[in-house]
Amino acid sequence: MGWLYLLLAGVCEIFYAAAMPRTDGFTKPGPSAFCIVFICLSMYLLSIATRTIPVGTAYAVWVGIGAVGTAIYGILLLGEDRSLARIFCFLLILAGIVGPKLLSAEK
Repeated sequence: MGWLYLLLAGVCEIFYAAAMPRTDGFTKPGPSAFCIVFICLSMYLLSIATRTIPVGTAYAVWVGIGAVGTAIYGILLLGEDRSLARIFCFLLILAGIVGPKLLSAEK
């Protein structure tokens, strides 16, 4: 169950990271509220995940989900750089996300 909470925490991180530019430095109330809600939800779910997943593993996976997910969002919806070198680097991060799960004693 901890891995499900961790996955949801990572998805929430993608949502708040994608919304952050729209806050205009947290001066726009609607986007700022959206961002703050998902920051809090992400932290809450991460804290629940760390009940059963070692904090180092959970944090690394959480950051990786957020980084790769936000990069995919940027590439697909914002027209950001999609060079092979950049995508390869994101694949390395993805390997770092999957690796701890595969190597963890808790399945």
